Amino acid sequence: MFTLNCKGRILTLDSPLVMGILNMTPDSFYQGSRNAGKDELLRNASKMIEDGADILDIGGQSTRPGAKAITVDEELHRVVSAISVLKAEFPDAVISVDTYRSKVAKEAVDAGASILNDISAGSLDDKMIETVAALKVPYVLMHMRGTPETMQQLTQYENLVREVIDYFIAKLEMLKKAGIGDIIIDPGIGFAKTAEQNFQLLKNLQQLSILGHPILAGISRKATIYKTLGITADEALNGTTVLNTVALLNGASILRVHDVKEAREAVTLVRQLAN
Repeated sequence: MFTLNCKGRILTLDSPLVMGILNMTPDSFYQGSRNAGKDELLRNASKMIEDGADILDIGGQSTRPGAKAITVDEELHRVVSAISVLKAEFPDAVISVDTYRSKVAKEAVDAGASILNDISAGSLDDKMIETVAALKVPYVLMHMRGTPETMQQLTQYENLVREVIDYFIAKLEMLKKAGIGDIIIDPGIGFAKTAEQNFQLLKNLQQLSILGHPILAGISRKATIYKTLGITADEALNGTTVLNTVALLNGASILRVHDVKEAREAVTLVRQLAN
């Protein structure tokens, strides 16, 4: 059984956790995840907590394919103010910060975040790994190539699943040498991968369990779903639930989602299969 030490708060993963997405960005790919101000943020966070979110994931910069980077100061302003507001209103909430910048990571944790979610696995900021080690919080280690702006030109693999596992083996060795203990594996659905490759990863997700760390699945409303079905992100809730269920059956320990209630229902029903 996996546990995560979130600044003294222990999360136990004997049952899969649900991480709710709260974006402080005007350009995230799914409009329903954007929070324009304090009132909207609190309203959406309150609903997620009511619906059973175990973690709230705050992002200040869009990482959708083709997204351009904003300044560190702008990201800091969006993220730190949001975390401060949430911790004041929901002091017991476990908050994750979605950033690949070490300065944002440090100030977010100082403001009350207790998990770091880094799409770049430390490759876009050479101070990130030492920062995570010093902060002593769980770290989401994701597979990606390039940057959000370039990643969809970097989808050539000889053996996708093997190369993703080899990537994680190398990264895990580096993180453990740095003194980072609580690590979550995210295969990076939609990051430097085609739709076909995303389905291949989901189908073979169980193979990542050999790495000995909890697996996070971030599939919610992504293009792999809505383009395959010929619909929009707004219409992709049913498809999201289907693929979240596949991820749970194949070993996912955390679902990162826009729609907490439906994800929590999927977890409850899949758990019944194990009884």
